[in-house]
Amino acid sequence: MYVLGIETSCDETGVAIYHPEQGLVSHFLYSQTDMHSEYGGVVPELASRDHIRKLAPLIKQTLHDSQLANNEIGGIAYTAGPGLMGALLVGAATARSLAWAWQIPAIAVHHLEGHLLAPMLEDQPPTFPFVALLISGGHTMLVRVDGIGHYQLLGESLDDAAGEAFDKTAKLLGLGYPGGPKLAELAEHGRPTAFTFPRPMTDRPGLDFSFSGLKTFALNTFNASAQTEQDKADIAAAFQTAVTETLTIKCRRALQQTGLHSLVAAGGVSANHSIRNALTEMAAREKTDIYFPRLPFCTDNGAMIAYAGCQRLLAGQHQDLRIFARPRWPMVELSGCG
Repeated sequence: MYVLGIETSCDETGVAIYHPEQGLVSHFLYSQTDMHSEYGGVVPELASRDHIRKLAPLIKQTLHDSQLANNEIGGIAYTAGPGLMGALLVGAATARSLAWAWQIPAIAVHHLEGHLLAPMLEDQPPTFPFVALLISGGHTMLVRVDGIGHYQLLGESLDDAAGEAFDKTAKLLGLGYPGGPKLAELAEHGRPTAFTFPRPMTDRPGLDFSFSGLKTFALNTFNASAQTEQDKADIAAAFQTAVTETLTIKCRRALQQTGLHSLVAAGGVSANHSIRNALTEMAAREKTDIYFPRLPFCTDNGAMIAYAGCQRLLAGQHQDLRIFARPRWPMVELSGCG
């Protein structure tokens, strides 16, 4: 069964086709980064309008690239949440309308489940059970994964997500949008011992995170320094190191508490090379297998939605004609696939 996946949760329009035996057949992605950079962040109304303009052409392009006709698609998967409501509705309405017109089932996919399962698209995917670190602009959480839909929340951010803290710190340093990649690039020129930032909530038990204080610490350090370009690079390096070590400490603790020896790191922030390297080194010390999505599948994309939707469609799950979208949607509410 060929499954068409549609992702429109925020500022990227993603379309892909997945087949359970052939794997990923085709995928295309359009990013709105250039449009939103003028405003220093995502403008929801502009994001929704751009999804409307780009989604239908991307679907046509994906079908043409895969050399498939409409009647060869067996199901449609779409991101139903969490995300920006207007953006979600564009993908949900399009997917539901196509499913009705083509007389095939449609399935609403949880955006974070898509990220969590993105490493399944690789040649050597993880096997259940494993611990997953989901790190993105809006979410930071540790999850025990025993199967598709079988998730136990181990810990999450009590305030800013890691990606959100990256973006806000980048903004105070005057780096513009998108802030996370720009801060990581600047950090490469920083002196690692110039400043020492705290590792929040690592001195107490538990697996929750808190990154809001790091942002404030960066602001106070910036105001107290000479504010030269080297100072900015040093602050970026100290901030990135603090986030990286905090994530690494919590992941090691989660592995030890669960007794599992398999770790997945996914979401947009998992593309950060410093974080990848630190988690890989920790996993080697802990004799743990570690898995990442390839870099194009760390950020939002249609491929992960097509994969997740395919697994649920194969399990017999699908939605009725109702257009389903939830800007807030706890992942623990998801049902399992058998």
